[in-house]
Amino acid sequence: MTKNNLTGKKALVTGGASGIGREIALGLAEAGADVAVHYGSNKTGAEEVKEKITNMGRECVTIQADVLKTDEVDQLFTAMREEFSSKLDILINNAGNLVKRSSIEDMSEELWHQVMDLNVTSAFLVSQRTIPMMKENGGKMVNITSLAAQNGGGPGACAYAASKGALMTFTKGLAKELAPHITVNNVSPGFIGETAFHDTFTSDEGRKNTVNSTPLKREGTPKDVFGAVYYLVSEYGDFVTGETIEVNGGVLMR
Repeated sequence: MTKNNLTGKKALVTGGASGIGREIALGLAEAGADVAVHYGSNKTGAEEVKEKITNMGRECVTIQADVLKTDEVDQLFTAMREEFSSKLDILINNAGNLVKRSSIEDMSEELWHQVMDLNVTSAFLVSQRTIPMMKENGGKMVNITSLAAQNGGGPGACAYAASKGALMTFTKGLAKELAPHITVNNVSPGFIGETAFHDTFTSDEGRKNTVNSTPLKREGTPKDVFGAVYYLVSEYGDFVTGETIEVNGGVLMR
């Protein structure tokens, strides 16, 4: 990494209090950016990230919002504008979740909409409000999708896979719409350890089986995901848009 390559840049990371979002927020700050860390309910985690970022000498603000509610997304951007003087260079749409495993046969309509809204509508609402802040000077958007978008996901994850597939397509359309001054790309993690996602939804046996079937023979880490994000938001990714970078240890090769 080029040290301080992102100096002077302002970034927003949704779902930045833990897991992949936390690592992205810290990595962006280490590379020189000031960071707004959005969180839904994990205030403690967000404040811990803020402390680490400010100790690096960067600006950081933590902002709580339900990114499924328009008024709260508006409040999120109002707070961010006050902190960053209406400047935003980097958006990471990381907020999202499986919610719970359920077959389509047994899934309630309420759960279906919850999963789709959490993984797609949230990215729409946040991206829409980011565009005016990037139009003048350009910017970089990265959406965190999933290997599930490509392979349909594991048991009970059909809705999640569909939502991440929709997000992947949303990215391509938005990349065309916002070119040439704003780039929009996906980073698609496979099995990433050290996250609450797999602590919640994946059994020990499932973890072992996944590692055994992964060519690189290990779980990914949040830092592996950040590496792909950094490439896209730095100068090295200036000529890349509408693309998906798979971070899965060789499980899916295209």
